[in-house]
Amino acid sequence: MAWTRYQKFLAIMMVVTGSINTLSTKWADKMDSKNSAGEVTLFVHPFLQASAMFLGEMLCLLTFKIMFWMNRNRDNPQNTLIQGNQNFNPFILMPAAMFDLVATSIMYIGLNLTYASSFQMFRGSVIVFVALMSSIFLGRVISNHQAIGIGLVIMGLALVGLTDALYQSDEAKGRNSLITGDLLIVLAQVITACQMVYEEKYVSGLNIPALQAVGWEGVFGFSVLSLLLVVFYWVPAPPHFDSNPRGTVEDVIDGLVQIFNNSKLLVAILGTVISIAFFNFAGISVTKEMSATTRMVLDSVRTIVIWSVSIAVAWQVFHWQHLVGFAVLITGLCAYNGLLARPCVRSTPSDDETRIVVADADEE
Repeated sequence: MAWTRYQKFLAIMMVVTGSINTLSTKWADKMDSKNSAGEVTLFVHPFLQASAMFLGEMLCLLTFKIMFWMNRNRDNPQNTLIQGNQNFNPFILMPAAMFDLVATSIMYIGLNLTYASSFQMFRGSVIVFVALMSSIFLGRVISNHQAIGIGLVIMGLALVGLTDALYQSDEAKGRNSLITGDLLIVLAQVITACQMVYEEKYVSGLNIPALQAVGWEGVFGFSVLSLLLVVFYWVPAPPHFDSNPRGTVEDVIDGLVQIFNNSKLLVAILGTVISIAFFNFAGISVTKEMSATTRMVLDSVRTIVIWSVSIAVAWQVFHWQHLVGFAVLITGLCAYNGLLARPCVRSTPSDDETRIVVADADEE
C-alpha cells in the first residue's frame, strides 16, 4: 500500500529531526568556548545537555495541550494523537521519567566519549534487554525469530565495539575513551529497558496519549534534573570526569557561560531542544499512522544518516568493519520484528501472542 503525502512527510520528519538531535548533541561536544575561568576548553556538560533534552520533551506536552484545546468542543476528536484517557495520575509516569533521566545522562556521557554513529548503533542493544526483562517480569515468551534477531544484534554490536577498540581513534581522548563510551551506552540501554518494561506493565493499560505521556516524563525529568544540577555543582567528580573549572560532577553556570560565549554552541543546544520535540511528535505519529515496525526501519535510516554525516565532516574515519557490523545489526532488528522471510520456521499462535515490539524509547 502506497504511503500518503502526510505519511511521507512524517517519515522524512522523523529521520531528519532524529538525525539532527544526535548530530547537534555531538556537535556541541566537539566545540570549544571560553568558560567561567576565562579559558577556552571543550564543552563537556552531559547533564546540562540531558536537561535540554527533557526541555524538548516538555514541548510535547505543550503541543498536546494546544491540540487538545483546539478540539475541546468536539465530542469525538478525529486526531488520534489526543485520543485517550485523561483520568489518570501523572505521577504514575514519574518512575519512567527517572529511568529516562538516568539512561539519558549516561548516554550523553558516553556520546561525549565515542562516535555519534557508534552511539546510535549501540542504542539498538535495547531490544536484547527488553526481551530478557519482558521474559522475566512480564512472562513473555521469546519466539524463535526474536531469539535469532537478538543473536544477530549482539554479533553486530560486538563487531562495532571491536572495531572501535582495535583502530586508533582520531578522537583526542583516545581508544580507551571510545571503549568506555560504548560500554556506557550499552549500560544506558539496560536502564532504558527497565523504563520500557515499567511502562508496559503499569502505564500501557491506562491508554494515555503517547504525546502527553512523553510530555509529562519531560516535566518530571527536567524538574528532578534541575535539582540534581544544584547538587552536582558541589559534588567533586572522579578523575577524567572533572572537566569543568570547579572539578565537580556538573557546573551548570560554567556550561551556560560557554553556551553564550559561542553562538554556534547555542545553535547546537537549541537544535537538541527543538529536534527532540519534533522527533517525538513524528515518531509517535508514524506509529499511529503506520506501525511500530515502520518506526524501527526509519530509525535505522537515521543511523545511516548520522554515520554518513560523521564521516563527511571528519568526526570519524570510515572502517568497513563498521559497515559489516551495522548490516548484521539491521538484519537482527529486522529478524526480531519479523520482517525477514522465515521459510524454515513454522509460525505458532504463541509466537503471535507473545510478540515483543520495541519502539524507540528515547525519544532522541
